[in-house]
Amino acid sequence: HPGAPVVAYVNTTAEVKAESDICCTSANAVQVVESLPDEKVLFVPDQYLAHWVAEQVPDKEIIPYGGFCPTHVRISPKLLQEAKAAHPEAEVIGHPESPPDVLALCDAVKSTSGMVKYARESAAKEFIIATESGMVYRLQQDIPDKRFYALETIVCPNMKKTTVEKVVAALREMKYQIEIDEEVAVKARRAVQRMV
Repeated sequence: HPGAPVVAYVNTTAEVKAESDICCTSANAVQVVESLPDEKVLFVPDQYLAHWVAEQVPDKEIIPYGGFCPTHVRISPKLLQEAKAAHPEAEVIGHPESPPDVLALCDAVKSTSGMVKYARESAAKEFIIATESGMVYRLQQDIPDKRFYALETIVCPNMKKTTVEKVVAALREMKYQIEIDEEVAVKARRAVQRMV
């Protein structure tokens, strides 16, 4: 696909960003793709986020890379149907990194920040949160007058690696420094700055 710009989800390595034209988040992926004048866009690394963006921007050809979020692919239609049976009054909010058959069962598909906004503005009082289970804590803190249900088995091991204690230790001891080749850093920074 020569000439097609590469849109990279921001949770990629510096090396991937350096080979990309622009980065995106799940909150701004549609806007980023729409901002490009090209009719064809390569989207990395998440095929399901790419699929969701393609549905929102039907006038562009989105070419997905075959990657996926290992946490979101663990959400199945069966798991959601079980949660809906347990909480029949709850609306379901899904994340666009989930497979299409899961998103088809959701009342809304939102990024992490979008979930907070949607739940706050919705007339519903109960929500099933079809993303990493830690999101329920944030929603409960931000919107204490509503109820949120996690899919208990959906825990991201990578998100749990960084703890407050580890951050404090890293800052106090100045350890775990990450060094990136300057040429890679310059190119990666350019893709992030284009998004911003």
